[in-house]
Amino acid sequence: MSRLTSTILAATLAIITFAFLLGARLARVQAQGQGLPEENKSDEQVSGPYEVVDNWPKPLTSLSGHEKWTWGAVEGVFAENPNRVFVFERGELPALQRPKNSAIPEFGPSLSFPVTHAPFRNASIGPVASAGDADSLGKPGFDYRWEHILIVVDKQGNIVEDWSQLNSIVKRPHSVYINPYDAEKHVWVVDDMGSAIYEFTNDGKELVLTLGTPGKDGTDEKHFSGPTFLAWLPDSTLFVADGYRNSRVVKFDKDGKFLLAWGQKGDPPNEKRPGYFNTVHGIAVDPVTKRVYVNGRTNRRIQVFDENGKFLDQWYLGRNASAYSVYMAADRHLSLADSINWKILKYDLDGRMMFSWGTQGDWPGALWGVHQFNTDQEGNLYVAEVDNGRVQKFRPRHNADPAQLVGLPVRAAWKE
Repeated sequence: MSRLTSTILAATLAIITFAFLLGARLARVQAQGQGLPEENKSDEQVSGPYEVVDNWPKPLTSLSGHEKWTWGAVEGVFAENPNRVFVFERGELPALQRPKNSAIPEFGPSLSFPVTHAPFRNASIGPVASAGDADSLGKPGFDYRWEHILIVVDKQGNIVEDWSQLNSIVKRPHSVYINPYDAEKHVWVVDDMGSAIYEFTNDGKELVLTLGTPGKDGTDEKHFSGPTFLAWLPDSTLFVADGYRNSRVVKFDKDGKFLLAWGQKGDPPNEKRPGYFNTVHGIAVDPVTKRVYVNGRTNRRIQVFDENGKFLDQWYLGRNASAYSVYMAADRHLSLADSINWKILKYDLDGRMMFSWGTQGDWPGALWGVHQFNTDQEGNLYVAEVDNGRVQKFRPRHNADPAQLVGLPVRAAWKE
């Protein structure tokens, strides 16, 4: 066989082999595409393994007498079940429409106002952000309304309860909960500016317990200074993140008796010493190991302690990441709301990130300022957005990978 013939045969064989491999690859890709449900074939899934539920909740503008008003900064959300979801917000803001974009030549050919792709407003900045504060510059009834502080929304998005009794109690809403181990399902609300935590009966008619001294800051067992989030152990031991002006975690027994506190003020933004905090914000507990996961927002890290405050571990979220809140699901994975990149992150309990999704924006399905979030018994995800001034409901996509979802909630004492 001549050298030329050998070369031709080798080239022919290479072409056949390449065509075979390419065909097999294309077949696999086509098969993958054919196996996907239609809703998962989009070029870009802004909301990851979820799809946003349209028109949930119904807008405040649909209420009589509130046609010109919309949500303020929505700080808290908690789903007792799919048909009873608590929404905790800083009053109402005027319902402004995004102005039409128009170029302003004096600024230059590449500038226009407003920027069409950026969120139109920040609901957490302005008069309503401090509406409960005596120093507020806002004018009630014009710049804001201190109404609909805590409401309940049903599965269809209707506002079915208005806990108006809180309007004169809470200075600035922060988070709302039901202790998952309480068979009576009492409702807890955290007032960060008022430095108080309130426990109500499930119907809101009776104030059962007050922790802290409303309107007065302090660092002893009877005072908070800017409390933020809560977490419970199975015996209803309560942990409070007392971290806007204080730098500590406070532990109470099931009856609200002070047990202990730990934490010292650190040196932000790169504090690395165990037990030092700056902006103690999110907190969650593992019901099995009783480990306490504390989110130091300013220092961009999660610290892990035993139930008595002994330091065990820590992990860093990165120099360009931080978190507003953390959430422990029944599957014992920790999910975080990233407060810089506006993503939902899922971690294992050794600090390894498993999955993330989210895109900043103000359209349905995008995220901006997710402050508190949790799930219901059907796996729906609820997010309260301080910057967008809204709460959103997401349902898992058809055939979504369970490993990518925020897990179901802990419900030890009640199922619905």
